[in-house]
Formats: sequence, C-alpha cells, structure tokens
Amino acid sequence: MGSEGETVCVTGASGFIGSWLVMRLLERGYTVRATVRDPGNLKKVSHLLDLPKAGTHLTLWKADLSDEGSFDEAIQGCSGVFHVATPMDFDSKDPENEVIKPTIEGMLSIMKSCKKAKVKKLVFTSSAGTVDVQPTKKQVYDESCWSDIDFVRSVKMTGWMYFVSKTLAEQAAWKYAKENELNFISIIPTLVVGPFLMPSMPPSLITALSPITGNESHYFIIKDGQFVHVDDLCMSHIYLYEHPKAEGRYICSSDEETILGLSNLLRNKYPDYNIPTEFEGVDEKFEKVVFSSKKLRDIGFEFKHSLEDMFVGAVETCREKGLLPLSHKNTQDS
Repeated sequence: MGSEGETVCVTGASGFIGSWLVMRLLERGYTVRATVRDPGNLKKVSHLLDLPKAGTHLTLWKADLSDEGSFDEAIQGCSGVFHVATPMDFDSKDPENEVIKPTIEGMLSIMKSCKKAKVKKLVFTSSAGTVDVQPTKKQVYDESCWSDIDFVRSVKMTGWMYFVSKTLAEQAAWKYAKENELNFISIIPTLVVGPFLMPSMPPSLITALSPITGNESHYFIIKDGQFVHVDDLCMSHIYLYEHPKAEGRYICSSDEETILGLSNLLRNKYPDYNIPTEFEGVDEKFEKVVFSSKKLRDIGFEFKHSLEDMFVGAVETCREKGLLPLSHKNTQDS
C-alpha cells in the first residue's frame, strides 16, 4: 500500500494515541481525515491543526461512537481506517450505558461504514485488558488469550468497565469481519507511555506516573507492568496497515517491569520527587509477566524505544505542559 496521496481515517484523533498516529501518517504523505467529537473546540483540536502538513493533508470530521452512522461521511472515500477512539470514563456512574454499550455499538457502526465505503483495511487499537484479566495469572500471554468477562464483572477492579468494553467490542468485531469479509486487524498494546501532543494528561499516564503522583489506586495495574512507547505503537499501526500479509491479532509490547523497577528508574532520573522505595507484595525477586510481541516481530516490525525513553518522554512533556511539578520539594515549601 503506497502512502503518498492515500486517504485514511483516524477515529479518536485528538487523544494520546490518535494524535501521535495522525502526526506520523501526515509525515508519510497520507491524507488524513481525523474524527473528533467537536471539531469546533479549538482547546481540544488545536494540537492537530498545528501539525506539519495539517494545512494541506488534514481535515477534521465530527463523529461520535454513540451516534449510529456518524462515521459514514468521514470514512467514505478512504482506503483505510484506524479505529483508535474509545470511551475511558473510569468514574462513570452508569458504565453499562456510558462506556460498554457505546464502545461495542461504536465499533460495529464504524465497521458498517467501512463495508459501505469498501475500505481495504481496518486497523483497531484494542487493549491488553482484552487478554490478561483472569482469575489466575500466566507468566506469558500471547494473541490466543482472552480476558474472562464474568470474572471482571464479579470483581469490578479499577477500570473494569474498560476491560469489558474492549473485550466485547473486539470479539464483536471479529464476528462481523468474518461474516462480512472485511480485512480487519487488531493491535493489542500494553500500557502506552511516552511524550504526547494533547493538552491534558493522557489516561494511561495517570497510571504510569502514579509512583510520582502518589495515586495509589493505580499501583496494582503496574505491579507487574508491561509497556510500549507511543511512537512504537503508532508505527506498528502503520506497519501492519501497509503489510500485505498482516492478519489477526498482534500484541504490541516492548518491555516488562515491576512497579519497584519503575520507581528505581524514575528515582534515578528525578531525585527531586518523593517516589516510594517499597511496595506491598513486590520485591527484587518478583517474577515479571510477559506480553509476547513475537508475532509482530516475526512479521518484521522492530521496536525503537526503551523503557527509559518512554518514561523520560512522558515526564518531560508533563512538566513542559505544567501537568507535573518540577519537584515535590517546591510544592512542600510553598
């Protein structure tokens, strides 16, 4: 698939992954149709309009996952679609109707739009939450693994509605793709970390940087964490879109580390933050859990970024945007 002049659609384009993906697609010469909920809200879309080539190769389109058929217009005329958008409201009072239902229905609505437009390939950003949320942990996960929805609904851990929504949406998508002969690929990232374009703190960084912010309710998510740099993730989307033999699910994860190892890394880099040195139930012997990217590597994709790249990029961007203090000492003195 040649990129020069090819038109593709990116859903959820103003978010952490979406905006970075738009930037990389524009760099490669694609013409991008970016869907957002409100193209007129400059506070939420100006980082897209400021991108190089945006003036000539980018258009914003209004679409909403909860509005059936609202993606038709943006997708018509596109050769490919990258479906990144997803509701991420962990504090929802009505998760079934506010998170789970719109995620599944939005997925199917986009697939119907793709079918109508005779799109060549649809690439879906899934989640590690579709793979590993089970009563007993494995040491290695691959693309054959699926989360246990009944277990998730019974335990209702932090972010449970997100795990349910992404799992059910991806399963519904595979069913629809088979029945309608749609060329569909899902990419399963682990926790996405790195620099960002959007003005607010990306949800995944609230978790990733919790040792700095002291947000203890997120510690368990990275107790035995797996991570991928936002740039590696976005480049994997483009790589698999352009690769004629790509098919099925692909885990995209470059590093695994415990919360203890992460905190050591962050403390060495940023000694001015009060980062804990101990975490309950985690020590140096704690065995890491691996999300295997063997399938992705075997098709020729190469990861370019280290764990340190991810976290330094995330922290530096947060500091530049005023989302993290430069040190905890300053906040305590004032």
